[in-house]
Amino acid sequence: MLPDDYHLETAALIALVRRGGRAWHQIAELVEARGSALAVLHEPDPDDAAAPTLFPAEQGSEHEVPDLHAIVDELQQWNAEGITTATVLDDDYPANLRTIHNRPPFIFVRGSLTPDDERSVAVVGTRRASDAGVGRARDVATGLVGAGYTVVSGLADGVDTAAHLAALESGGRTVAVIGTGLRRTYPAKNASLQQRIADEGAVVSQFWPDSPPTKTSFPMRNVVMSGLARATVVIEASHTSGARMQARFALEHGRPLFLIESLFEHEWARQYAERPGAYVVRTADEVVERVERLVVPDVLTS
Repeated sequence: MLPDDYHLETAALIALVRRGGRAWHQIAELVEARGSALAVLHEPDPDDAAAPTLFPAEQGSEHEVPDLHAIVDELQQWNAEGITTATVLDDDYPANLRTIHNRPPFIFVRGSLTPDDERSVAVVGTRRASDAGVGRARDVATGLVGAGYTVVSGLADGVDTAAHLAALESGGRTVAVIGTGLRRTYPAKNASLQQRIADEGAVVSQFWPDSPPTKTSFPMRNVVMSGLARATVVIEASHTSGARMQARFALEHGRPLFLIESLFEHEWARQYAERPGAYVVRTADEVVERVERLVVPDVLTS
């Protein structure tokens, strides 16, 4: 694909999302099936298109003719800030993410994703982590780095922050998947950590760079986090936690789910532990041992 064609295809995909009318994963599927976002953009919307979209606030009239060159200008402005875009039409769209049914049509990245990041494990948990939970998160992340895994987490307070910091302090890679645009930080106190992760690993978002946090953005973030990783480890999580939601997504994606035994004070964890693909672990060493046995290096089962 020639450079100009590439930019227009990316712009057309962005225009499709802004136009609305289809769910985000439907857009990804259609564009991949056609091999062209431009082709899909010029097809009529289905009459019954009423599915929720990735960015509802950006919807316009289905009859509007998008200015693709203006969108290309936006892309170039973002790129000048160090924000790159990977779409489902690109070879550098993450291989793990491509295999899930509810993948986003594109992601924005600050920093760089590498092929080695396919060998990754998500470490997640509550924002209100106990001291023991913080310690477990650090131990698990350190052990995973030692085994050659990239640590994926969500940059939230508590478990996420502990996992990111432990990975960096161990000399490993970490990827943050956030529920805002890349020009924002949530929580604000993690701004320096977000910058460090961008410098040494990657920060990933599926939202426009200026997007604020919302109630719907964080569950969508958990889908992407589960999709990027080959397995998910839940350290601490109540029944209302986003980490519990990610546990469900991991099972839906066919990815191994590791539950720290101390989670069993919660009914949801006891129920999830009985599902195929869920494993109860007690120590950081056991997490790494089971990950090594269950996460096949070159084959995804999802």
